[in-house]
Amino acid sequence: MQIATSRFGLVDIETDDILCFPTGIAGFEETQHWVLLADADNDAVAWLQSVQEEAIALAVVSPRRFVAEYQVRVARSQLAGLELSSVEDAHVLAILARHEGQLTLNLKAPLVVNLDARLGRQVITSDEQPLRLELAGTNLSPRKIA
Repeated sequence: MQIATSRFGLVDIETDDILCFPTGIAGFEETQHWVLLADADNDAVAWLQSVQEEAIALAVVSPRRFVAEYQVRVARSQLAGLELSSVEDAHVLAILARHEGQLTLNLKAPLVVNLDARLGRQVITSDEQPLRLELAGTNLSPRKIA
């Protein structure tokens, strides 16, 4: 199947590529179906592209790439519905954004994804993670950050 995107044009995807976020993502609660696309120019970045809304794509990264000791501490109830057989099966992504001219990561509200079940959920960490971590001095290009 093909989906239309404002950043990447028409993209061929398989039905099995679609990730479902049943409760949506903050600011995009009505958008529940997403696909993860690689960034052709930067292997540190991927794009969580809405299947329903062609103009909505969120830049995401593995937070551990930038904060090696990063851990997601959440109540088990927040992981309910992800069908995880083990917490080790969870993949964690942080949304990359631009704030006051700086690239930042949202470490307080990461996305947790079960790739096997194709389910995801945005969670709120229970520890003192920063809402925005500036990525000064990284080699990330600040082009078209969602």
